[in-house]
Amino acid sequence: MKRSTLAGQVIVITGATSGIGLCTAQLAAQRGAKVVLVARSTGVLESVVRLIRESGHDAIHLVADVADRAQVAAAAQAAIDAYGRIDTWVNNAGVSIYGRLDEVSEEDSRRMFDVNFWGVVNGSLAALPHLKASEGALINVGSEVSELALPLQGMYASSKLAVKGFTDALRVEQEEVDKSGVSVTLIQPSAVDTPHPQHARNYMDAEPRHPTPTIDPARVAEAILRAATEGGRDVKVGAIAMLNSAMSTLAPALADKLAARRADRQQTDQPPQRPAGALYEPTESGRIHGLPQPDEAFAGEADD
Repeated sequence: MKRSTLAGQVIVITGATSGIGLCTAQLAAQRGAKVVLVARSTGVLESVVRLIRESGHDAIHLVADVADRAQVAAAAQAAIDAYGRIDTWVNNAGVSIYGRLDEVSEEDSRRMFDVNFWGVVNGSLAALPHLKASEGALINVGSEVSELALPLQGMYASSKLAVKGFTDALRVEQEEVDKSGVSVTLIQPSAVDTPHPQHARNYMDAEPRHPTPTIDPARVAEAILRAATEGGRDVKVGAIAMLNSAMSTLAPALADKLAARRADRQQTDQPPQRPAGALYEPTESGRIHGLPQPDEAFAGEADD
């Protein structure tokens, strides 16, 4: 049962303290949703929830690492305890690694998969019984890189390909086999102007950056919130995402050559600022955009 409005919906968002997650949480609250923010940073969560409540809207938070299934289950239970149901669950938390595949450690790669892939699995399975009850929406934030090569972020792209495979299979099971009433949507944006590079584990000898052009996080947040009311299958956000996906399908050899050009475009001329990133510990910016923007409010700490 699709809902025509966000007003009154109970929406759980992981990775809700920076970037796409923070932007989505703020917009959802402004439109009348009851928002449950899930992330690792206590300080930023408290700040964001306080600001939402001071604006006359409703929100709670739970500190959790999405790689831990028990912690994710506790987040789902917190939403049920507070509001009695879950209408939409957004698996957004994620982190990247910049570095050649033959240089990245197995430990770091496994940790990233624990967050990016298993975090989506954990959130989906924790949310599913409640979404069946409400005939709600499950929304997984993937990436265009699940359909194209990305040098220097190869393991990240691999994790997003795994997210796509899991989401596609779950959609068929829920929508086509079981007819459960749950919509399962994959959001696939192109490069987004978020702190993604600053939060990544960095093996390079230069500070990482997004390859240009980037899109505003609000465009992705809008796509997520549309899926919360309209459902959808896989939603590409940004013309570049659609172009790159088409190129990979129709002219894969040419797509490989174009992908090689992204290597230099993912590095600045500055030395690494925080190579450890947020792979194991949260950062402290509370920022939606990757670099300071005029008149942008900061929440305190940041997560994925």
